[in-house]
Amino acid sequence: MIHQPLGGVQGQATEIEIHAREILRLREELNGILAKHSGQSLETIKNDTERDNFMTAQMAKDYGLIDHILTRNELAKMTQK
Repeated sequence: MIHQPLGGVQGQATEIEIHAREILRLREELNGILAKHSGQSLETIKNDTERDNFMTAQMAKDYGLIDHILTRNELAKMTQK
């Protein structure tokens, strides 16, 4: 699943504003990282992270988030060493 950063804050309006700006900054930074490493456009990343975006392993691979899907046999071989 990919989604935009979440945060919760309470207190004075100034505190809420500070946290809101930080969440927006983090969202832009995260979107840039995801775009760079997935090969997706920044606009696609922005749209796809606006809400929770659930993916299967194959969908994540096709999207460019992961390089390989481990099979049970591959995992078993890795843990036997």
